[in-house]
Amino acid sequence: MQALVITNIGQTEIREVEAPSPGRDEVLLSVQHVGLCGSDLNTYSGLNPLVQLPRIPGHEIGGEILERGANVPETFQVGATAIVIPYTTCGECSACLAGRQNACRYNRTLGVQQDGGMSNLLVVRHDRLILNNTLTSPHRALVEPLSVGFHAVARGRVTADDTVVVLGGGMIGVGAMLGALARGARVLAVEVSESKRQTLLDLGVSEVLNPTRCNLADEVMRLTGDHGTNVVIEAVGLPETFRSAIDLVCFAGRVVYVGYAKQDVSYNTSLFNLKELDIMGSRNATRADFNEVIAFLEANPTIGDRLISRIFPWAEAQGSFEYWQDHRNETFKVMISLEGQ
Repeated sequence: MQALVITNIGQTEIREVEAPSPGRDEVLLSVQHVGLCGSDLNTYSGLNPLVQLPRIPGHEIGGEILERGANVPETFQVGATAIVIPYTTCGECSACLAGRQNACRYNRTLGVQQDGGMSNLLVVRHDRLILNNTLTSPHRALVEPLSVGFHAVARGRVTADDTVVVLGGGMIGVGAMLGALARGARVLAVEVSESKRQTLLDLGVSEVLNPTRCNLADEVMRLTGDHGTNVVIEAVGLPETFRSAIDLVCFAGRVVYVGYAKQDVSYNTSLFNLKELDIMGSRNATRADFNEVIAFLEANPTIGDRLISRIFPWAEAQGSFEYWQDHRNETFKVMISLEGQ
């Protein structure tokens, strides 16, 4: 079978690799669409410390079941379409024992710590699938990245009484915006790309604040009656946005970090105590988050179409990474279509 492989920093190639066979608890998927994630682009750029090259990228995956192992329940019928939950769980670490398998200490995400779905065929455990025949194939590949944002919203305990600032208008940030809006919250988006402004407003955010064109702290205070915002969700991963989250949140507010900074971050930690903040990390997503996003996309099908910036056919897949690098300011989601391969 064919697979797109990141061979070295800034280099990809289509390779012939051995086709997998499902084990007793596994299914064989025909991959239909795969979304490119920021982690994939970081791998391509040499900025992902979790990846060893060469690597087949891709963990935002929708596909069709071709074959199932002997122990796979009959509900996973050949021909059924499904969404992949791309994380592993050990079942034995403290996170798994606490029912928070999304934060498994020994997780190995597809396309990161192990080869991913950018290939004709993929084998996964049946418990890593969510069957779905209502979303379109491209929309099935949108579920995972949006779920990460929805999970951050759940971590922040967002309600309809909250004003939420989301730092970053990439797909994880957009997922957080949509998740907060779905709960009835007022959402202020912070994004430096003017090209994304109108799309974010069309999604329902109240304001799009560009910190290169305004004093962000002053604007947030003005828009919140001088209180600050109830919840800040950081989805950029820079030291300055990590610090900004603490500055923007109100007294007794909540901060959720879903991005992670690649450098050390220094804080005025007195604000942690003076504001009595709840500061939380957010990692991956739960099956409940996936199901919430699926229901959201089923109810709002046009939103999925707005977020897909470009779909590359398999024959042009090698150009997808360079395209995204060159068009980051206006790009939400780049996908690869493997249909017909």
